[in-house]
Amino acid sequence: MTTARKTKTLINCSSTDPNKILPMKYQWAREHYKTGVANNWTPEEVNMQKDVEMWRSPDALTNEEKRLVLWNMGFFSTAESLTANNIVLAIYRHITNPECRQYLLRQGYEEAIHTDTFIYCCDTLGLDPDEVYNMYLDIPSIRKKDEFVIDITKSILDPEFTTQGTENVRRFVHDLVGYYLIMEGIFFYAGFVMMLSFLRQNKMVGVGEQFQFILRDESVHLAFGTDLINTIVQENIDIWNEPFKKDITDNIKTAVQLEYEYARDCLPKGVLGLNAEVIKEYIQYIADRRLEKIGLPKVYESKNPFPWMSEVIDLRKEKNFFETRVTEYRSGGTLSWDD
Repeated sequence: MTTARKTKTLINCSSTDPNKILPMKYQWAREHYKTGVANNWTPEEVNMQKDVEMWRSPDALTNEEKRLVLWNMGFFSTAESLTANNIVLAIYRHITNPECRQYLLRQGYEEAIHTDTFIYCCDTLGLDPDEVYNMYLDIPSIRKKDEFVIDITKSILDPEFTTQGTENVRRFVHDLVGYYLIMEGIFFYAGFVMMLSFLRQNKMVGVGEQFQFILRDESVHLAFGTDLINTIVQENIDIWNEPFKKDITDNIKTAVQLEYEYARDCLPKGVLGLNAEVIKEYIQYIADRRLEKIGLPKVYESKNPFPWMSEVIDLRKEKNFFETRVTEYRSGGTLSWDD
């Protein structure tokens, strides 16, 4: 007489052997893993010589443009480390499914590559590492973003936290929204627009190209996180009540406001045709997309003021949209902007 096998679930599955990845239930996790592998890159592959010349030239960049580069370096350099620590120390521990764990290991590696990118940029450009890496402490609008993410994701970093019970599952999904939809899906994207605007105008092309590759990685992280959240909700539908939906929506609205405050600080006079108001419109557009992806209604109904960003996502390896050197990808155009 054979014993019936229990159904696999993403969390709280005592029947799952974490060493037994086959047969797979969640094929989407495998696809995201394969996409990440296909998009593999390292920062040293990007030629930074033109960036060094431009950064050292007394008139190639305005003070406002240099300031914008430094501020984005300052935010991303610590935000990537925060994200990596959350994956390794918290999320991986609570996910019991082996194919999702395999993807999380891949994402952790990519976060390490992103962290290495900012080390490489600081070293190559001769930036003061104390200035760059202390911006999250010294600049209030950056500090407020980091503190907000830490506050809305603090539960699963608690060593005593478990995902047993409806309320704890709800809290786990709440924190996953903070990691994936807010930190990686909203806070990162205004910075991507700012830095890719340099690349679009053939300025700081090496740094811009590295941000382009980071954007590709983050698009996959976001797609995985959205699938993870939606599947946990489907498997624990009792958590998805109206107060919880409102809580998530309110957090996303707070994130939009914090990112707008950061944009005002970054762009007090406007740079490269960018200003805080157009960045706000873009953030609202992105926030609506994040809400829709987890089955929640739009809040803002804003339009995308940067349609060229879609071409960055869809860029194939044979031709760089911005006419700069590009690292070869085995698979290009695998994600749409709306993912």
